[in-house]
Amino acid sequence: MTTPSRSYSRRSSLARHVSLPQESWATPAAIPSALASAPKLCLNGVSSLFRNGNGGLLALDRLDFQVRSGEFVCIVGPSGCGKSTLLHLIAGLARPTSGEILLDGRPVDGPDTGRILIFQDLGLFPWLTVLQNVEFGLRMAGVSRQERRLRARAYLRLVHLAGFEDSYIHQLSGGMRQRVALARALATEPNVLLMDEPFAALDAQTRDLLHDELERIWAETGRTIVFVTHNVREAVRLADRVLLLTFRPGRVKREFAVHLPRPRRLEDVEVAAAARDILDDLRAEINKSLEAEYRDEKTHY
Repeated sequence: MTTPSRSYSRRSSLARHVSLPQESWATPAAIPSALASAPKLCLNGVSSLFRNGNGGLLALDRLDFQVRSGEFVCIVGPSGCGKSTLLHLIAGLARPTSGEILLDGRPVDGPDTGRILIFQDLGLFPWLTVLQNVEFGLRMAGVSRQERRLRARAYLRLVHLAGFEDSYIHQLSGGMRQRVALARALATEPNVLLMDEPFAALDAQTRDLLHDELERIWAETGRTIVFVTHNVREAVRLADRVLLLTFRPGRVKREFAVHLPRPRRLEDVEVAAAARDILDDLRAEINKSLEAEYRDEKTHY
């Protein structure tokens, strides 16, 4: 089944998002260069079943989509639709029940430094300094002390944390900790960076600053990013493309291409209008989630 899609440009948003054929408004200059290259990541018929005493819970069902090299893709959906499960599968931390995941045409069969996942809780080590945290993945990969020190310092400069190398995690603000996690992930120079709601616990001001930082780093490094969020406006702010998942089992309900000019701001009229359009589709899935929760509660009591 073809996934419904919609595209947004400044023209389309000012026109109240009337659906137009892509060729009617998009020009080669308006299409991100990443979209012209070969797929970096392919998911073909990916399903994930968690087995339990009742036979199993189908978290993801026959997901099919591609991510181009250098593309920034955001995934949104209601709670419990399998967004985090999807990132774990792409990272190789779990295996799909059926289907396949390909990176550069090769099957993903386990974790490696080519796909790095930044967890919601960051996973930083409090007994290590900032520099040692950033070096950690390189040390596990057998990189020499001199080289990993040079690379760690370079990525700390990239995230504007030069001068904090000898600090410990408890001495940093939430935003600074987030940047340490980002530097650690980038230091291994992954092909794909996977981010699971990394900014959800931050205050609005810090989150806005980190949006700018992440977009700058993405532009400078050319990394492919798959970013999970509950915040639809955040997704439009950051992404080339937004994938909307259905409530459990998670399927791709719709794709939204975002061609609004960069840099964007959360308060931009066009960003807000595009987010509202996505939210209209998402709200139906949220209602399904709430109905399922209500049924569960009635059954339990």
